[in-house]
Amino acid sequence: MQKWYHIIPKNTGLSIYVWIIFCILPFFFIFRASSIYEILTGLLLVFIFFLAYRFSFVSDSRLVYLWVSIEMAISLGMTLLFGYIYFSLFLAFFIGNIRHFGGFLSLYIVHLTLTLATIAYTFVQQLDSIFPNLPFIIITVIGVILLPFTVRYRNQQQDLENKLEDANQRISQLMVIEERERIARDLHDTLGQKLSMIGLKSDLAAKLMTAKPDKAQKEVEDIQHTARNALKEVREMVSNMRGMKLKDELIRVQQIIEAAEMEFTYEGNLGKTSIPALTENVLSMCLKEAATNIVKHSQATRCHVQIEASSMELTVTIEDDGIGLPETMDPFQGHGLQGMRERLEFVNGRLDLESEQGTKLTLHIPTVIQQGKKEELL
Repeated sequence: MQKWYHIIPKNTGLSIYVWIIFCILPFFFIFRASSIYEILTGLLLVFIFFLAYRFSFVSDSRLVYLWVSIEMAISLGMTLLFGYIYFSLFLAFFIGNIRHFGGFLSLYIVHLTLTLATIAYTFVQQLDSIFPNLPFIIITVIGVILLPFTVRYRNQQQDLENKLEDANQRISQLMVIEERERIARDLHDTLGQKLSMIGLKSDLAAKLMTAKPDKAQKEVEDIQHTARNALKEVREMVSNMRGMKLKDELIRVQQIIEAAEMEFTYEGNLGKTSIPALTENVLSMCLKEAATNIVKHSQATRCHVQIEASSMELTVTIEDDGIGLPETMDPFQGHGLQGMRERLEFVNGRLDLESEQGTKLTLHIPTVIQQGKKEELL
């Protein structure tokens, strides 16, 4: 639940200014009263209501129902005495935050019944004063009916998103652990056996050096051959770890998108496209980052990837039908877009962003990149 000082409800579909008006409006109804006794009674009811509303958010489950009952009684009194029914919206919001379904349903039914009964009674008794406010009363009744379910659904959705994010973080950690174990196995299989063989043959060559120099020379040649093979395998293993294949990354992206229950479509033919290793590595990282952003932030139902190659440029488009980016937000502050742009600039590429109906990222990379000669690492 929200913290006690959040008197103004959040994420309800209503503007914060509307809730501020609801907080101030009871005083307008109270000061219309004819006697000082009624005014003091109204002020006391407002104070007790917001005090109980504060305790509702910080109390445990045993006392929540007590505070909500007090709030319902005050809402009933404010409606009968002053014609102010909008405290029922605050109650509707709080009831939507009740986690236990039985408690939620019980409070929802009681609150809705009391609100409708009170409005009906007040409407009959004070027809002349209530009739001008009839449109607002109807809107309030609709809010009392729908707001608890809306808040409950949004809370459940937020819980699922948090669980999904925790699961993604856990998967990332497991992938790192798995990759470390794979590297350890590869090093053991690649170097362990050959280094053991080099050690055994070195001992044998040392023993044969004086007695049988020909055989010792043969063992030394075997040692040299084994060392060269081990060096070659290590270089291949490091190269595989360093490079990322775009074709393989597309498969992983499809798995990520479909795991998030989105539709994935792809258009293009990588088999006919020759991509430098550095460019392919950069594209793979950008594609992975874009897919991660779509799953975490877009709320999309579809993701489309298209790769087009010309004689001068390679274009990769990643498009979704999600909520897009807020107009007030700098698109390159967060969401990994700044890192993607920097990677593309490293290979003389650029990033175009469109965010109207969903988000569309277009990666442009020249097909010919001037690169200096690279020294071997090993």
